[in-house]
Amino acid sequence: MTTHRAPEQSTRRPAPHSERAVVTGLVLAVGAGVAWIGGMIYTIVGWSG
Repeated sequence: MTTHRAPEQSTRRPAPHSERAVVTGLVLAVGAGVAWIGGMIYTIVGWSG
């Protein structure tokens, strides 16, 4: 009779190149967000002036 066990969890870290890609993506996303906020502030200041 077979037992039904859950598969064991993998405890190894992800590959370094995928981790680097994730960090690069997050840095680009934060940079785009900061640029977008800066553009909105610039636009609002331009409208009020």
